[in-house]
Amino acid sequence: MEILLVNACVRKKSRTIKLARKVAETLGGNVTEVFLEKERIRPMYGLPLVNRAILLEAGELWNKDFALAQQFANADAIIFAAPFWDLSFPAILKIYLEIINIAGIVFEYNPDGSVSGLCKAKKLCYVTTSGGKIENDTFGYGYVKELATSFWGIKDVHLIKAEGLDVEGADVDKIMQDAMAHITPESI
Repeated sequence: MEILLVNACVRKKSRTIKLARKVAETLGGNVTEVFLEKERIRPMYGLPLVNRAILLEAGELWNKDFALAQQFANADAIIFAAPFWDLSFPAILKIYLEIINIAGIVFEYNPDGSVSGLCKAKKLCYVTTSGGKIENDTFGYGYVKELATSFWGIKDVHLIKAEGLDVEGADVDKIMQDAMAHITPESI
């Protein structure tokens, strides 16, 4: 199994990536980790956006500019490692989603305007940690889950989280151990 681990963690001692790597180990298979900070990806605007449109119009879906989208579409399983920031995830993950969400590679429009997913993956795990409690996961996990189920064709989507890690008096080791213990083949 080819597992794509999308690492949106920017801290060197990220608790989120520890959980995500445990998910990858539990799934088993060949893991390719894309560390978004090292990819130096940038928002789509100006000349890069114009170039992308030209390539898409020409049907150049295998161009190197679409390598991340091709990699995403061809993975057997996908793991997002995204710490909970400002009710969502780090901005670099949104940029990545813009870059990979390409009609003709990860999804296609049907003649009636509906969407069909083109991703090979059958499973997606969204891994997050937070200093406080995640009261509403609509803007982080919920957003990615909607993309997965509605655009990419991935119906088996799981949330793995550890929360309350920075609350005064929290037993961080126990919270992390409990989260790790819940990562089993049956739960993901």
